[in-house]
Amino acid sequence: MEALIPKVPEVIVSLISFLILLVVLGKFAFPPVTKMLDERADKIRESLEKAEDTRVEAERLLEEYRVQMAEARGEAAKVIEQGRTIAESMKSEIVAKAKEEAEAEKVKAIEAIKSERAAAMAELQKQVADLSVDVAGKIIGTSLKKEDHAALIERYVAEVGSLNEN
Repeated sequence: MEALIPKVPEVIVSLISFLILLVVLGKFAFPPVTKMLDERADKIRESLEKAEDTRVEAERLLEEYRVQMAEARGEAAKVIEQGRTIAESMKSEIVAKAKEEAEAEKVKAIEAIKSERAAAMAELQKQVADLSVDVAGKIIGTSLKKEDHAALIERYVAEVGSLNEN
């Protein structure tokens, strides 16, 4: 049992050795370790501050980005609406111009038809008049004079013209 309990001189020597070791460590080892730990704590604190600054900046940039995106979407909607309005306007103009051109072509065609009809009628009247003069001359047995021929043509044209109007 004696082996378990230390003797007083051993305890005193151990205690003095421990105190000397504690003083030596306190004088030479603890200041650099404390300094190193303080420097490490400062670096960690600076890193955390930088990380916080970076996070705040990232949030600010994200908000800026969101605002810019909202503005861009608004502008895009305006551009699309303007394009749609311009397209509708152009469509209306094109349709109106096409209708005008179609109406002009229709009027032109009607005029051309009337002109062709009048020319055809005049040619037909001339041919019929010539044929009538020839037939009348054969029926009468004599040829007609120029004045008689002109009077007969005028009378026939007047009759044909009154038939066309009906």
